[in-house]
Order: sequence, then C-alpha cells, then structure tokens
Amino acid sequence: MPDQNLNCPLPLQYDQIVMAHGGGGRLMQQLLNDIIQPVFNNPILNQKHDSAVFTINNAQLAFTTDSYVVKPLFFSGGDIGKLAVCGTLNDLAMSGAKPLYLSCSLIIEEGFPITDLQRIVASMQEIAKQADVLIVTGDTKVVDHGSGDGVYINTAGIGLLSGSTHSAPANIQVGDSIIINSDIARHGMAIMLEREGMRFDNNISSDCADLSGLVQALIQAEITLHCMRDLTRGGLASGLIELASASGHHIEINETAVPIRPDVNSACEILGFDPLYIANEGCFALFVPEDKTEQALAVMHEHALGQQACLIGSVKSVHPKGIVTLQTAMGISRVLDLLSGEQLPRIC
Repeated sequence: MPDQNLNCPLPLQYDQIVMAHGGGGRLMQQLLNDIIQPVFNNPILNQKHDSAVFTINNAQLAFTTDSYVVKPLFFSGGDIGKLAVCGTLNDLAMSGAKPLYLSCSLIIEEGFPITDLQRIVASMQEIAKQADVLIVTGDTKVVDHGSGDGVYINTAGIGLLSGSTHSAPANIQVGDSIIINSDIARHGMAIMLEREGMRFDNNISSDCADLSGLVQALIQAEITLHCMRDLTRGGLASGLIELASASGHHIEINETAVPIRPDVNSACEILGFDPLYIANEGCFALFVPEDKTEQALAVMHEHALGQQACLIGSVKSVHPKGIVTLQTAMGISRVLDLLSGEQLPRIC
C-alpha cells in the first residue's frame, strides 16, 4: 500500500497572511490577539469596541478608523464611497457617540476613471451631509496600474458622547434583551450576486445605511443602552460571539426570531452560505435591560431603519462563559462558533 499523506491541508499556524486573516473570523481574531494587540496594548485599545472612547477636558469622545476594499466598487444599494462613510458613522454610533467629523484617504490605481472617482466622492458627501457631519481632512495616493483594484478608501471619524451613555461589551448584563433593527445578510448577498452576475426575481440590494440617527433616537428617549454592535464582517453570529467572549457571558438567540428575507434566504441556500455569518451594513445588535425591551422596540419602530426591529434573544448567565447558543426551529440548542475566515471576502 502506498504511503498516505495524513497531514492536514490547512496548517494550524501561518507564516504568511491569507485572505481569511481579514474576514472577521477565527484567523482574524488570532491575528489581532497574537500579533497586533500585544504590541499596541493599552487600556483604551483593550475596550475592544467599534470605537475608542476617551476623555479630554471633560469631553467624552469616540474615535474610529476603517478601510474599505469592496469588490465590485458599485453595487445594488450603494458603492464604496457610501459604504465608507456609513461604516465609520456606524462605528461611532455603536459607542453611543454623535458623529461630528470624518477624514477620507484615497488610494487610487493608475488608470482609474475620473468619472467613477467623481461618483464615489459625491456619494460620500451626500451621506455625510445627510448625517450633518463634515469630511474635514484626508490624503490621496496613486499606485501603479494593477496594484490597487481601482480604489481603496480609509475613513476615520470622531464623535461626542453624552454623559449618560456608555455602550461597551463590559456593560452587558445577565437578563439583557438582544434586539436587532432589521433583517440580516442582505449586504453580503447583494455583493456576491453582483460579483457573480446572478439575478433573482426580486433584486437584492445592500442594506448599507447610516445608523447614527436611529441610535440618537434611542439615546434621546433615555433608553439604557448596555452595548451595541454593528454586524458587519462575519455577520450576526460572529458579532455576538465576539461580545460573548469579551463580556464573559452566555448569549442565547432564537433562530425563528431572526428576520431573513425569503429571497436572501433562497440565495444563501443555493450558494451554500449560512446567513448568520453573512455581512450586514445597516444592521446592529442592541443589548438593553429586559424591562426596557418594549420601550426600545417602540422607539425603533418609529424610525425608517428600525421598522423591522425585533427581540431575537437574551443574555442567559455567566455559565458557560463566553459562548453563543442558537435555539433552532427543531428545538435543538446549537453552539455557534467562529468560522476560520469570511464566507465572502472583499465585501466591505
């Protein structure tokens, strides 16, 4: 009998970066926890939230930055410019901050059409204007043809927190209700279908949107906001797993309560994707005390981006620690785990 190679084709450790390191899954967490976090270690970074929160002269500020490498650059429901501005506004909003100012840095590939660049920056300005924020600084670089996939965008943002609001994973408590504002998986599937040239009877558009107005409505209604997280790379499942790990709590969600559009669910089934792990760009999870659940839902239902808001689960206990379980439609409890990487790369 010839020798058989029983070595695992996926090595446990990597000496080079692979696409999965940027996908929001287990390999990305290892990259952050083993390589980046130990070098930059400090109390603000250790908050492990969508924005860094700190105080200067009695003003509590939130600061965030993100880079966008979506492919294709233009898609149903948005483009890389809209995505960049909405993504940064949403990261500020998840800390409870009102966004004030943004930066914009462009890395443009030689040969990129000027008309496309004009379309992208106009899209950025439109969203910024709607959010009443200013893009006040930035940078532009040009790279050789073939080195940049058209254009990459980095945006950073700064916002101001009110004294009564501090959303953070450390604030999650046993008994908290978990609410999401809309259906899931639309952004990732819109990108995938555009990329593959596939069409369904109903066009699936990205949910890309600025959530800061909805969050401010919750703050103005004086809803106690223990934690918020926008469900981008890795989707609902990965976002909740990260929060369970950071807070040390057991999170349980109900599969039948999670809203998924039928056309999105069908596309996921055809292509073999789990919608729980598909990226969103206009959907967030909110942790509130149980006795504030109905009040929070009422406020959200009054906003255009919260009309589908629903209760999907709760924080059960601290034992077992740091896990997320899914109560399936069959009545079975299943532990959700991080994927190695992203099912769909280059989606934000």
